[in-house]
Amino acid sequence: MQDYRNLEVWRRGHALTLKIYGVVRLFPRDEIYGLSSQMRNSSSSVPTNLAEGCGRGSSAELRRFSLIASGSASELDYQLLLARDLNYLEIAQYDALYDELRSLRRMLHTFIQTLNKQLDKPKLQPSDVD
Repeated sequence: MQDYRNLEVWRRGHALTLKIYGVVRLFPRDEIYGLSSQMRNSSSSVPTNLAEGCGRGSSAELRRFSLIASGSASELDYQLLLARDLNYLEIAQYDALYDELRSLRRMLHTFIQTLNKQLDKPKLQPSDVD
């Protein structure tokens, strides 16, 4: 079992989630159960799934939950765009959040690729050991 707090990708996801929570507080009141809620959910799903994957105790499970986290990051990508187009976010806010999200998504992709390589390594067979 790995401590998720040691993962830079988790720390970045958590930091972005905190920013999203701060930004959506300024959205119109009628969005509290709509876009605001969706953005809180998708942003928090990234570090949440990384934490759960770490707690599962296997690289295969960590990869599976990392893929779910990546999907949540894609959801957030669209939700940020929608918030910008609805004028809930200023362009500068959107640009800053989008840059952080893009960086997080690249980091997630690299993390998943690393897990894939670990899982694709051939295992030693008892007959391979002399």
